[in-house]
Amino acid sequence: MASHRSLLISILISLLLLIPFSLVVSTFDFRSRLLSFSLPFPSPPPCSSSAASAGMRRSPPLKVFMYDLPRRFNLDMLDSAGERGPAAGGRFPAWPPGTGIKRQHSVEYWMMASLVGSGEKEEEEEEGKEVVRVWDGEKAEVFFVPFFSSLSFNVHGRNMTDPDTEIDRQLQVDLLDILRKSKYWQRSAGRDHVIPIHHPNAFRFLRDLVNASILVVSDFARYPRNVSFLRKDVVAPYVHVVDSFLDDNPPDPFESRSTLLFFRGRTVRKDEGIVRLKLAKMLKVYDDVHFEDSLATGQGIKASTEGMRSSKFCLHPAGDTPSSCRLFDAIVSHCVPVIVSDKIELPFEDEIDYTDFSLFFSVQEALQPDYLVTQLRQISKERWIEMWRTLKNVSHLYEFQHPPKSGDAVNMIWRQVRHKLPAANLAVHRIKRLKIPDWWG
Repeated sequence: MASHRSLLISILISLLLLIPFSLVVSTFDFRSRLLSFSLPFPSPPPCSSSAASAGMRRSPPLKVFMYDLPRRFNLDMLDSAGERGPAAGGRFPAWPPGTGIKRQHSVEYWMMASLVGSGEKEEEEEEGKEVVRVWDGEKAEVFFVPFFSSLSFNVHGRNMTDPDTEIDRQLQVDLLDILRKSKYWQRSAGRDHVIPIHHPNAFRFLRDLVNASILVVSDFARYPRNVSFLRKDVVAPYVHVVDSFLDDNPPDPFESRSTLLFFRGRTVRKDEGIVRLKLAKMLKVYDDVHFEDSLATGQGIKASTEGMRSSKFCLHPAGDTPSSCRLFDAIVSHCVPVIVSDKIELPFEDEIDYTDFSLFFSVQEALQPDYLVTQLRQISKERWIEMWRTLKNVSHLYEFQHPPKSGDAVNMIWRQVRHKLPAANLAVHRIKRLKIPDWWG
């Protein structure tokens, strides 16, 4: 009996001794598990294809107040530009036919058209709309000045000699008088105002007095740097003058275009555009290159349309300024642009990589004997077809139409205006509180 009791005591003592050891082991095991545990990365939310496709614009339409200017500043000039066409939807006069190259700088017209008939209630009705007109300036994010400055230059004194230019000059004087009396202009010094001056000679008399505004330009060649620059202003495409190539679906697009390189236009130009005459002399020796000096007449535009549609590459040398309408004619013709212009700025370039569908050469490169044509001939058929397909996918971004459609040139320009607003708002807010002149100039 005593032996059994001793055995039980021994077992109990052993168990008591094992309990602390077990606790130590369990604690160590728990700590080791805790130390080795890593939180998983949060799972991304499920991706919606519709959200991805619409991801470029999630914000509501830009609220724009448009000045109600007398018709002499805009629509009355359409009668002088050409025979007035029928009203579009009964609201807004169509761009007049027979205006030729005046159309290429008609950005101002299409921007105004996008606001006419627009109201705050339409904001939810039109999917993809980038802009909505507000009638109360206190609700506006930006202010649009519907002065057809490019058309004014073309209609009132294109030869740039007095007294023919007097009407254009007086319109600018009168417009500045209207703006300076506006409380919206006064509180921002025009920084949140949008003024199209797309033609290089538009608003040429008083442009330095609107240098704080967001200007819509084609390039920056004829503007002093204190008037227009990329950080502040919007580069807009020219309105193409050739018809869009809507049924470009051949079995073999590469072989269907027999001309290697195409150019048709004026060869005698100023400034950087003098490269055209040099290129003409170099390229005339090649059988598969078409380089022709011509005017932009109705027949000439038709010939350019046919030539671009039957060419693999379309040459875009600088004109009197670094840009020209020819680039956008090539895009809507699905002819791969070959850009020879050292100082060109391109529309929508914060969203579009032009190297996906264009080739770029410096003037120095292009003027090397045989260099340009040799480089083009080395582009493989597969690479060219890839660029051709990209052109077909992006060409809608350069279409001007009324009413505007989602992702067209008009909506893209308004998106660019939105992108410029933070810098404009920063300037407006800072100037309100500064007690000394701005040290940043």
